[in-house]
Amino acid sequence: MTPQRVRSTDGVELAVYESGDPRNSTIVAVHGYPDNHHVWDGVAELLADKYHVVTYDVRGAGESDQPSGRAAYRMARLTDDFLAVLDAVSPTEPVHLLAHDWGSIQSWPALADPRVAGRVASFTSISGPSLDHAGAWMRGLRQHPGATARQLGHSFYIFLFQLPVLPEAAARNGLIQRGIARLAARAGGTSTADETRETHDTVNGIQLYRANMLPRLGRPRPERIDIPVQVLAPDADLAVGVALQTEAPKPYVADLRTRVISGGHWIVAQQPDVIVSCVEEFLESLRAVAPIRTRRGRS
Repeated sequence: MTPQRVRSTDGVELAVYESGDPRNSTIVAVHGYPDNHHVWDGVAELLADKYHVVTYDVRGAGESDQPSGRAAYRMARLTDDFLAVLDAVSPTEPVHLLAHDWGSIQSWPALADPRVAGRVASFTSISGPSLDHAGAWMRGLRQHPGATARQLGHSFYIFLFQLPVLPEAAARNGLIQRGIARLAARAGGTSTADETRETHDTVNGIQLYRANMLPRLGRPRPERIDIPVQVLAPDADLAVGVALQTEAPKPYVADLRTRVISGGHWIVAQQPDVIVSCVEEFLESLRAVAPIRTRRGRS
């Protein structure tokens, strides 16, 4: 599929892919690290009968531009990219946001950005907590010492990614990719996502951790989210524990639905039918309260 090229505020061009009828409600799916838009192929295929499905390669991944330097991967830039995609694919109607891993991590602060107000009708987050929510949650160590200790054990790689040179060398030598493939195999086997990752997806995405992780975890500033949010927490996720995913957002999300599902971190590629079922049930529940509008074309 030939992508649409969408230019962000700093000139970075993003590769955007669309499937389904553009007159239907739009679902924008944002991938995580070290994936590209292909991680959503199975989900997009199943949703395209009912929805206009949009995926895109985040900066540094897939067919999008690959800016250099840590500053190019800060949250503000990622929000700029998201808004540029919204302006291109759904300028007049709010979308439903679906995100995994770093796609989810970057989506939480985007939803608190005033520029995004009214542009997103719902959010389904998978394996990607808000860093600000997580930082605040970890400060409540006395309430959940065991869960915090387990999460720190899951997250050891975050600190390794802060080292200079070595993470990039490990990515270029295929060490990170082989480690990820082994973890994915332990929780459900391989998928097309394992076959479509590029070396530069892994190398460039390391800057996401350096630009955002420690500042936000160390000085969290959690903000309120006022749209309906569904958190899907895989029970065999070796990167993000169920407790962090389901407990951390509770004080900050007005309408939060949490659901523990059976699977591993890459469930979005390994069991797309499970994700689609959860998304459709969530959107049906919202439609029962307020009908989801059909797009009437682009301006």
